[in-house]
Amino acid sequence: MATATAPERKVSADEARDVAEAAREQDWTSPSFVRELFLGNFRLDLVHPYPTAAPDDVARARPFLQKLEQLLKTVDSDKIDREGEIPEDVIQRLREIGAFGIKIPREYGGLGLSQLSYMKAIALVTSLDGSITALLSAHQSIGVPQPLKIFGTEEQKQRFLPRLARGAISAFALTENDVGSDPARMTTTAVPTADGSAYMLNGEKLWCTNGSLAELLVVMARNPKTKKISAFVVETDWPGVKVEYRCHFMGLKALANGVISFQDVRVPRDNLIGEEGKGLRIALTTLNTGRLTLPAVCAGIAKQCLKICRGWSNARHQWGVPIWKHEAVAHMIADMAATTFAMDSIWMLASQMADRGGYDIRLEAAAAKEWNTVRAWEIVDKTLQIRGGRGYETAESLAARGERGVPAEQILRDLRINRIFEGSTEIMHLLIAREAVDQHLSVAGDIIDPDADLGRKAKAGAAAAGFYGRWLPTLAAGKGQIKGGYAEYGTLATHVRFVERASRRLARETFYGMARWRGKMERKQAFLGRIVDIGAELFAMTASCVRATAERRPEGTELADLFCRQARLRVRTLFDDLWRNTDDRDVAFARKVTEGRYAFVEEGVVPPPTDGEWVAPWQPGESTAKDVRRRIPAR
Repeated sequence: MATATAPERKVSADEARDVAEAAREQDWTSPSFVRELFLGNFRLDLVHPYPTAAPDDVARARPFLQKLEQLLKTVDSDKIDREGEIPEDVIQRLREIGAFGIKIPREYGGLGLSQLSYMKAIALVTSLDGSITALLSAHQSIGVPQPLKIFGTEEQKQRFLPRLARGAISAFALTENDVGSDPARMTTTAVPTADGSAYMLNGEKLWCTNGSLAELLVVMARNPKTKKISAFVVETDWPGVKVEYRCHFMGLKALANGVISFQDVRVPRDNLIGEEGKGLRIALTTLNTGRLTLPAVCAGIAKQCLKICRGWSNARHQWGVPIWKHEAVAHMIADMAATTFAMDSIWMLASQMADRGGYDIRLEAAAAKEWNTVRAWEIVDKTLQIRGGRGYETAESLAARGERGVPAEQILRDLRINRIFEGSTEIMHLLIAREAVDQHLSVAGDIIDPDADLGRKAKAGAAAAGFYGRWLPTLAAGKGQIKGGYAEYGTLATHVRFVERASRRLARETFYGMARWRGKMERKQAFLGRIVDIGAELFAMTASCVRATAERRPEGTELADLFCRQARLRVRTLFDDLWRNTDDRDVAFARKVTEGRYAFVEEGVVPPPTDGEWVAPWQPGESTAKDVRRRIPAR
């Protein structure tokens, strides 16, 4: 039973926005290629020459990647999918080769490898099994090692990192039953003790990946008095920490994801990560790095799909010829190959920028995550279609009747979550869009502030006129209009010139939108979504061209050329759709749908369950998880 009534977290739109803005980095202290792209400034110098991996890192990574590949060859992914568990001996062997400490510095017992090498390892794992990928990436991309590396004290690093490198599994606890991308609604509390030596933690976290296996958690909780959020390292064997329920999903059947409750858990002050009240910024910084993993995950899946489709389209004959010779299939295969090359180019560029340092890669990570996850879903869907009935049939069933057990349907199930992990596609659109219009919002200032008086508005108007008077003329012409410009890119130069021209047009269109909607711009999410999609396509084109030019492989240049031709068509359509669309009508109809005006369309179906809440309420001392026991593996 509840010990108290939970404080109702009714949060206004303004409060939610203020919390998010306070956690957002306000200053760009280092350059960002993608941000400059949105401003019409094509900063090729930030990505060309294409960053290269450090030779010593490559040399140290090679034996580990070889050991990892040999280990994976012995793993039965189909069995993991059927039984919903990663065998303990597999986890132990991963520990023994250092797979839980890939990025942990060597002085703390880890392998000390780069982001690039880490992502190569993750792509390799993903090509076999998504559940093992989730285990390793949740542990070290967003789990305890990452925030400790960036924000932890030396004492905390000495205390926890060696243990984590040896394979003590960790997890990240931010999401709550009624809290997703809106942290202002967080109800988990951390109340300082009277002597200030500890905090009393109470609350419940949902969808905590690795939660049912973890020894250590990084937990975000709010001080109820100051309303500020802090981050803590929590041991799962402490009194009051309980795994209430293990969640089960469409894919990733062995995902150790659960509901975790905290009841009067005493957390020593020494376990506070960073400063008190900085937890949300720590969480967002951690997620920013974690997002870099997902583009590599999706590229690994795309490569596997391409390999499957290449083999199948040669072997399968219809009407006397291999199916790849039929134009409908040929289009899909060509698109898959070109897109996979671009997906690889994006994550490699972003990770090497992260390793080289000196860049603000918030937008690069978000754009790579958003673009690669969407493209991967399209590729997996094409794979299922090309495989036909065999794509829909399970690998176990295929093998049982004597065919090669290709797990296309499992790949589809496992992949789908990536458009939701670490911020959904829609949230990525909003995150990127917020930064894309940041300069305009800063310039507009008091002009769009409803609380500003006429004097402040007039002063802001004069300042804005000065800024735009200098900035807008720079968008009129550029190197992309010069025939022969970017000659160093050879046959790809025409695409690089297109990106430069499109970047300036993108900045102009964003300005036109700001001029039209002013402070209401942030609510024009469909418009901003297209702006973001254009920028992501331009980023992908750039990454493909600079990579192909650096590698000087004819096959790579051919793939980059095809991809850019396809991307240019998408970009032109997106530009056209900015101003010719049904956005306003769609929003108006959505209101009518939710009010029930068109409920007759829903007639003729068996209704969904009527018992249970859409969102289960939570009170201190209770869990939102019903007392239905699911497998919770013992540690």
